[in-house]
Amino acid sequence: MQAGDVIGKAWESYRAHWRHLLPIAFVFYALISLLILLLGALLGWFGAALGSLIGLAGIFWLQGALVVAIDDVRDGRADLSIGETLDRVRPRLSTLALAGLLAGVAIGLGLVLLIVPGLFLLTIWLVIVPAIMLEGCGVSAAFARSQELVRGYGWSVFGVIALTVLIYLGVVIASGLVRDAFDSVWASVVINIAVQTVTAPFIALAWTTTYYQLRDLKGAEPAAAV
Repeated sequence: MQAGDVIGKAWESYRAHWRHLLPIAFVFYALISLLILLLGALLGWFGAALGSLIGLAGIFWLQGALVVAIDDVRDGRADLSIGETLDRVRPRLSTLALAGLLAGVAIGLGLVLLIVPGLFLLTIWLVIVPAIMLEGCGVSAAFARSQELVRGYGWSVFGVIALTVLIYLGVVIASGLVRDAFDSVWASVVINIAVQTVTAPFIALAWTTTYYQLRDLKGAEPAAAV
């Protein structure tokens, strides 16, 4: 598996299906951003902390929705509406939230403390969301399944992460030039929503494509749901 090939396939899918994927990302980020602002305004520092946790869970909810949408368009067309896509995610919300919070806290601590442990955890846990959404794994099974798939291809998976992060940072830096032209909290919120809306589907495509390739390479049966 070559990281460049994964990014290339993700870009091809992004160009073909962005009209279907971007609205899903926009709905999530708009709602989450407004909720975080509201909680911060009403509850101060506690609201900000609570909003951060909700935002972290929301990222994994969004990834879950995008994985479903990406799986839907693999045949070249979108058969599910946005509402139908979200309906597919609803039964897995608690699993996505718990897995996301556990992974987010562990990876975050690893990055803050020594960086390398965080990158290692991000690599071996990269495909927990596809494992949950496409294989029906529970929380513990999703972590185990992701490690199983990544084993033996760690450097290739890390290469995918590095490339997607570099692309994301490029978009963020470009958006920062626009943000600097405005001295407004609301303008910053709108620009942030726009950046996340544009980048989240591409990242989800790259990481979900990684999942499909790892699954094909391993030829392993999906893990049983827990």
